[in-house]
Amino acid sequence: MHDNITKIEAIVEKMETTGSGYDLLRYVALPDLLGKDAPTILYVLGKNLARQIKWSSIDQVIIFFKNTGWGALELVKEKRSEHIFKLQTKAISNRYALGIETDYRIEAGFLAAAMEQIKQYSCECIEEEKPKKNYVELRVQRYI
Repeated sequence: MHDNITKIEAIVEKMETTGSGYDLLRYVALPDLLGKDAPTILYVLGKNLARQIKWSSIDQVIIFFKNTGWGALELVKEKRSEHIFKLQTKAISNRYALGIETDYRIEAGFLAAAMEQIKQYSCECIEEEKPKKNYVELRVQRYI
């Protein structure tokens, strides 16, 4: 429990964004509540959220990420069966600087489901944090 108090204190006292409450829920409370299954549940949660919206373009998804405060999503590479995105925001940089243990499973699941609608094939998204570069890479791959 002491580790959670340290994380909470770091988020509340040092975060400069208005997303501190979100960070408390997302990176402390949810993983504690969901336990070892948190990554899988969060990925499915993201997919289910995205399925509730009608997507017709990648630009719509980019705007959604910005408007929800998830960050600036940028398509950096497009292949026939893979799309590589970069997700950046000051909040991501702050989380890295504070040493907050993070994952981006909700965002990955969300992006996978949105891309499934846009591209009309099953997708899987894998996220890779790039702390030295202050962004998260999201790889959406066609799932055959």
